[in-house]
Amino acid sequence: MTEKRSGFADYYGTTFLIGLGFFTMGLMDPLYDSYVPIFLGDYIASKGLIGSIMTLDNIFAVFLIPVVSALSDGTRTRFGRRMPWILATLPPTAILFALLPFSALRSLSLLIAALFFLNVFKQAARGPVVALMPDTIPGEYRSEANGVINTMGGIAAIVGTIGLSKLMDLRVTLPLIGNTARKLPFLISGFLVAGATLLLFLRVKERTTDAPDRERTPFFDSLKTVFSSRDRSALFILLALLFWFFGYQGILPFLTLYTRDIIGVSEGTAGLSPGMFAVAYALFAIPSGLAGHRFGRRRTIRASLLTVSLLCLLLFLHQPMAGALRWGTTAGLASFWGLLFVFGAFWVAIITNSFPMLWQMASYGTMGMYTGLYYTFSQTAAILSPPVTGGLIDFTGFRSIFAFGALCMLAAFFLMGRVSRGEPGEGAEG
Repeated sequence: MTEKRSGFADYYGTTFLIGLGFFTMGLMDPLYDSYVPIFLGDYIASKGLIGSIMTLDNIFAVFLIPVVSALSDGTRTRFGRRMPWILATLPPTAILFALLPFSALRSLSLLIAALFFLNVFKQAARGPVVALMPDTIPGEYRSEANGVINTMGGIAAIVGTIGLSKLMDLRVTLPLIGNTARKLPFLISGFLVAGATLLLFLRVKERTTDAPDRERTPFFDSLKTVFSSRDRSALFILLALLFWFFGYQGILPFLTLYTRDIIGVSEGTAGLSPGMFAVAYALFAIPSGLAGHRFGRRRTIRASLLTVSLLCLLLFLHQPMAGALRWGTTAGLASFWGLLFVFGAFWVAIITNSFPMLWQMASYGTMGMYTGLYYTFSQTAAILSPPVTGGLIDFTGFRSIFAFGALCMLAAFFLMGRVSRGEPGEGAEG
């Protein structure tokens, strides 16, 4: 074990720099998930319809991530194969994200247009950013590397939520901006995304050549291989992640609304709820990667899924328990945040170890395609889940999203029991 950790130490610097790309995603995603439903709520009453619009980013992800990942596989420039796509997509993303609250103040149609173009660029960027890591880091160290990268994403999410959310309530008048209410977090995030993109370009040097005789497998051939293989490990892990993302994405878009409407706090304070996940990400991502290497990725994921399902049940019971114990708003909010923090600690263990498991089953020729498969299944869940849970809220109340999440995590737990490959040193390695 000491020898392996020493070996990964050689990759910490590179992994940290690659993590700047994940930093940009981690910065935007929590603010997007927390406040876009509120922007939409100014014009739309139905939570089900809001949930449907919130799937726009996931719809683009299903199509754009596999396509752009495959295109970047075949790109040859003096800057590398991933970097040109990153440079073409992240700067426009930064600009559109910064302008999002301004469009929300004008009209619903302008807000929808801004969301449309933002998600075209943001989701196109995600595949090349993700593909930088397995291109660079050996398979046996990818859990640790994914832990470092998820830590970067967690730090960004902390900046985006706990660091910036309170600025949603700040009302001062500035030149060009006007009243800063609801605007500053998005403006600051846009500048930080642009800065991170510049650092990524200046410090990460891709290989500019690639072995011409290495196999590349078309996406649909990879999908056929996964479903027809005698060993169904890849299929079962894809189905498992479909369920666990179905549960998680059914909760996340409504978390800020739940905190505001049920617990009874301001929008700025409510936006800190997703930040509990971010803090847990930053603290536990690296230990999660090390745990996956020591105890096994599959075992770590299954234990985490079981724990998260229990936490979803506790979140479902939180409101009546707080009422029965006559907790005030402060105690209710603190206990709610505590449950979310522990949820995030185990959720990051699932995410940190699942991607490396799938990559471990891939060869060089299928690496990008397996990355695409991961996002096809996870983003399909993210498309379908918010409308379902939004409808549940409309008919049965907010608490039902947590019961729904618990059932999804349990289903994923049983599906992961059918996975037999994906540990360090196993599977095809390119």
